[in-house]
Amino acid sequence: MKINPRLLTLILSISLLIIAFLSLFIGAADIPAVDILAALSGTADTSTEIIIIELRLPRVLLGILAGASLGLSGAALQGLLRNPLADPGVIGVSATAGLGAVIAIYFGLSLLFPLSIQILSMGGALLATLILSFISSRDSSVLTLILAGIGISSLSTAAIALTMNFAPNAMSLQDMILWLLGSLENRTMTDISLAGPFIIGGWLIMRGVGQGLDASSLGEDTAHTLGINLKRLRMKVILGSAISVGATVSVCGAIGFVGLVVPHMVRSLIGHAPGHLLVPSALFGSILLTIADLITRIPLGHGQLKLGVVTAFVGSPLFLYIIYKTRGAMR
Repeated sequence: MKINPRLLTLILSISLLIIAFLSLFIGAADIPAVDILAALSGTADTSTEIIIIELRLPRVLLGILAGASLGLSGAALQGLLRNPLADPGVIGVSATAGLGAVIAIYFGLSLLFPLSIQILSMGGALLATLILSFISSRDSSVLTLILAGIGISSLSTAAIALTMNFAPNAMSLQDMILWLLGSLENRTMTDISLAGPFIIGGWLIMRGVGQGLDASSLGEDTAHTLGINLKRLRMKVILGSAISVGATVSVCGAIGFVGLVVPHMVRSLIGHAPGHLLVPSALFGSILLTIADLITRIPLGHGQLKLGVVTAFVGSPLFLYIIYKTRGAMR
């Protein structure tokens, strides 16, 4: 039985608000709900406000933004490329953003200028965006876009490996690895103010692509007959996804499987129309990433789970299960 997309959107919105509020309770310090509400309204004591406003709230907000970007981009790219295995990583932006961050750590720029990781990471994502935008502007085929993304991703991954191979010291190599594992820990409002405008800007670029994705799912000839400008549609999806995901990776590190798994989970609830998947996938992505971040707060001896590790462990079995359940439809 399928759920009405609007009803699912309402359910997911309420669920996200509840989970986001509950996540403000989770941390080393045990803070009552009354004090949390007081901190949000600006009437709590200084120590409580620091914990809630400067530590926990930015982490929650960034998780919502990052999860929404990955979920939305995954749904849009799967609809555009008509490929159920497509995700933000397929366009190569995640890898190029990671390369920019690794370069900043390699040259020690992060010690001289704290925001250098985010800035170079977004620069790497911008470079991939420009390349993909140029390819899209040539009215290329979907296959060409996929191959271009794979090429960009492979080259960037090789460059990351090369940079890590020549890391100047063990500390720099550790910093590179920890960043690539992904995390929302120790993020501040400065990170949100840096990446937030680009994330939201990417969403706005993709606004209104639902109808075009629905039409393109019927075939390019049918889409042309319905008056859909496929060249413009590709440009909006690629550019919007690249900008929002690049900004996400620049502050959160590499986070896999969210953009790949979430659209499949939503599709099982409301059907296969690509346009109907966009908003629910964004909300579902926010919920999934917020819950994954809560799991990383569980103390495990002397270590701590990283966000990318949690999403991989959660996403891999889910994806295998989805493939098993839909194996007949994918033939």
